[in-house]
Amino acid sequence: MNTITGVIDMDHKASVRERVWSELRKVAVPDSRFHFDFGEFIADFEGGDAAVARLVDHRYYQQASFVFITPDNCLDRLRLKALQDGKTILMTTYSIKRGFFLLDPSKIDPELYLYASTLDGMERVAQHVALSDIAKMPTVEYMVTGTGAINHAGVRFGKGHGFFDAEWGMLYQLGRISTATPSAAVVHDCQVLDETLTPEVFDTVADVIFTPTRTIEVDAPHKPTCGIIWDRMDAHMYDTIPPLQELKAMGL
Repeated sequence: MNTITGVIDMDHKASVRERVWSELRKVAVPDSRFHFDFGEFIADFEGGDAAVARLVDHRYYQQASFVFITPDNCLDRLRLKALQDGKTILMTTYSIKRGFFLLDPSKIDPELYLYASTLDGMERVAQHVALSDIAKMPTVEYMVTGTGAINHAGVRFGKGHGFFDAEWGMLYQLGRISTATPSAAVVHDCQVLDETLTPEVFDTVADVIFTPTRTIEVDAPHKPTCGIIWDRMDAHMYDTIPPLQELKAMGL
C-alpha cells in the first residue's frame, strides 16, 4: 500500500483478494454456476440470515418503501423479506445484461414471493423496466448491495467490475437517487478490511455495513455526483449493458 495516499497498488489488491477469498471460501455457499469463483459472483455465506436481520432492524430499511437490491446471492433472503413486508424492489439482472426489473408485491401472488426473490424467478414474475420507465417512478429510498470486501470506512473492494457504481450512476442521472440516499453493504465479517482505501470519484461508499455479528455505521460516506463518466466506461460493460446504451441515447 502507498502509505502517503492510502491507495492500494495492483499487486497489493491481488494479495488482499487472495487473503479475503481464502477466508471467505471457509464460510461461503458455492454458486450453482461459478462454484467458488468469487471473481464472478458475490457469495452467500454462513450467518447471512443474521446479517440481513440486522439490516431489517435498521432505520434505513424500516423507513423505506421503495428499495434497490442488487442481484447478489447473499441478498436473496432480503428480497423475499422486502416483498413480505410490502416493499417495492428495483433490481438488475446478473451483470445488468438484461437490465432492470421491478418487483411490486401488490402485483405478485404471495405464494410466488420466494420464487420471485431468486434471479431465475425474478425474470419470469417481475416486470422488466427501461430507464424511461424508472425516470417516472418514485425516488429510490435505499440502495443495498453485497460486495467482495469492504473496509471500516465503507469503501467497497469488489470483484472489480463496478456494477453497483454503474447502477448508482444511472439512477443518479435519472434523478431517482441523491447524495442523501443511504446505501448498505451486506458481508461476512471476514470480508471487512482494515486497509485504508481511497474511493475514486465514481465509487459509492456504504453508509452502513451489516455482518452476522456487527452493524458498522460510516461517518460522512462519499457519494458520487458524476453519474456515468463515459470516457472512463469499460467498453465491454457498455457493449453488454443495454441500460447504459439507453442512458447515453437519452442524452444523459
